[in-house]
Amino acid sequence: MAKLSAANRFLDFSDYGRPLATLFANQLKHTRFTPIHVTLLFGLSGLVAIFCILQDYYFFAAVFIILKSIIDAADGELARVKQTPSYAGRYLDSVFDIILNLLFLLTICYVSSSSLALTLLAFIAIQLQGTLYNYYYVILRNSTVGGDTTSKIFEYKVPKAFPQESQTAVNILYKAYNFAYGYFDKTIHFFDKEAYKVKQFPNWFMTLLSLYGLGFQLLIMAVMLTMHWQNYIIPFFIAYTSLMLIIIGVRKWVLV
Repeated sequence: MAKLSAANRFLDFSDYGRPLATLFANQLKHTRFTPIHVTLLFGLSGLVAIFCILQDYYFFAAVFIILKSIIDAADGELARVKQTPSYAGRYLDSVFDIILNLLFLLTICYVSSSSLALTLLAFIAIQLQGTLYNYYYVILRNSTVGGDTTSKIFEYKVPKAFPQESQTAVNILYKAYNFAYGYFDKTIHFFDKEAYKVKQFPNWFMTLLSLYGLGFQLLIMAVMLTMHWQNYIIPFFIAYTSLMLIIIGVRKWVLV
């Protein structure tokens, strides 16, 4: 099952790793590896990237950041090819993402001239950017026939576990997810409460929105590291938040 129906697929700049992720998932289809194992693997890749940053191996750090992004897409692909959707896996993936995002920025702060205050501001900025992407993307996924509905537009209650997973695990990971993302979700919903009523987001809008996808954010970070622009990464992501005004404005005043 694809995330979107064929008619609603768009050029997603943040999803550049999907072909390799799909290939990787298909290789694991008939093995004992589960999507959770793949999630743990992308977490490991992120930690290796952090070690490389600390050692000033910026090229290798970039490689492992991009590898993390590719593997990040593979856990969902494996769940789809094995037909084993999982709320626990969905929440664990998101919790790992936010932890790694924070660690990436703190590590960059350590090796650059940025302050801790600006680093935390950049972290908030990155999370708001990603939350905006996820908000509109999940609306599109839930509104189209044949789309993946594991992710919900409003994650305000614990979902009922799928037959193959533990309700206890879902309950625990939902609480962790809600703690990590709840404030960001509510902030984005506040700025565009009516978005879920839109029947269709055009492909050009979703492509513009994909500039805020986590994969593209990590690609920017990786490229800047290879250029030894570590001093500019944190200021860049703070300034990058200004694009939100354009995206939300287009949605509210053009896509009604």
